[in-house]
Amino acid sequence: MLLTVLGGCGVWPAAGQACSGYLVEHDGFRLLIDPGYATVPRLLERVGADQIDAVFVSHGHPDHCADLNPLLRARTMLENPAAPLPVYAPPGALDAVLALDRPGVLTGSYVLCDVVPGIGPFRVRTRLLPHSVPNAGIRLTAGGRALVYTGDSGPSPDRVELARDADLLLAEATYVDQVPKGSLLTSARQAGRQAREAAARHLLLTHLQPGTGPAAARAAAATAYDGEIGVATSGLVIDVQAIR
Repeated sequence: MLLTVLGGCGVWPAAGQACSGYLVEHDGFRLLIDPGYATVPRLLERVGADQIDAVFVSHGHPDHCADLNPLLRARTMLENPAAPLPVYAPPGALDAVLALDRPGVLTGSYVLCDVVPGIGPFRVRTRLLPHSVPNAGIRLTAGGRALVYTGDSGPSPDRVELARDADLLLAEATYVDQVPKGSLLTSARQAGRQAREAAARHLLLTHLQPGTGPAAARAAAATAYDGEIGVATSGLVIDVQAIR
């Protein structure tokens, strides 16, 4: 199982960066997770739009799904249009982004699907995690390895349970330490604590708000977690099979 980070900014894309976007590959199957702002140009540097086999969107905020529109345009406006793309998301999460185009432009370019126990070669488990809109964390298992992605969420026992014994925990960490009152988001310090409680082998912090220093985020997470800690940046590739 191979993870390629297309972007890891939270809220908006910093200069030269992209928001949440992750390509997960196994046995030739390509699953795109959260095509946020500015992720599709980075995706197309690696694969053709018609080579994506499925898309999973954790929730409907545009920094996690806005680039679904150009991806579908790129697939349907080819000389030989690609087959309809299976798209998995919480109910209603994609209504706004799918309404960006004129009626009929994207007809036949996608199929909205309920999340099922299997997507391609991946065994799939999802869990609704607390956020300001419905947000589904996802656990992908393939080749005896598990990758967990939280989407955006406040701290929750369900977040820990979904990540239990994961090889790679890709965890939202918008803030370094203090989370504003009432915000259903997580800090790097909290993400480190959750990774420790879940006994995850590798923690990859993502969704850092622009201006947040990666070193500060890693240091905050390390106060609670003594495993390997990274920060999701465009172009980062992790072979989940190689994690020890």
